[in-house]
Amino acid sequence: MSVQTNRTEPLEESEVFHILGNDRRRAIVQLLADEGSKVDVSDIANEIAATESDTSPVPNNLYKSVYVSLQQTHLPQLQEDAVIEYDSDAKTIRPGRHFDDVLRYVDGHNDDHSRVLQVHLALCLLGLAVIALAGLGLPVLSTIDPVLASVLIFLAIAASALYRLLG
Repeated sequence: MSVQTNRTEPLEESEVFHILGNDRRRAIVQLLADEGSKVDVSDIANEIAATESDTSPVPNNLYKSVYVSLQQTHLPQLQEDAVIEYDSDAKTIRPGRHFDDVLRYVDGHNDDHSRVLQVHLALCLLGLAVIALAGLGLPVLSTIDPVLASVLIFLAIAASALYRLLG
């Protein structure tokens, strides 16, 4: 895979999966997203080492190993793919041009997908409520055919899913 410095073209999905295929790179993206701006590399190394360690405090040799790994491997790759901007003098990182493109694939950061699921759930619940109330014989709702209501609700969900796929 060819990696370019100051990359301007969008990342391919396979490149995003390669980036996030490593636990430490995924942790860097997640920690930077949680902070929202600039983060010290030493703080990231400490968080990753704490996650990987079963002891407290974090063993110094593990911290050093993580820190070196970040400096030599993970941060340069993320910088070359424009996922982060790395200030080697200040030893800090901040989101780069393609940070949001990668963040969408990290668990808990796909708000658009979550909204679509919420809409589909709401449509399902509305459909079930209409069908149940129609079956109870309530004056206004008893005129609704439950089969027709089911079909309309499923069509609304399908249209929403199709809109999401094509949009």
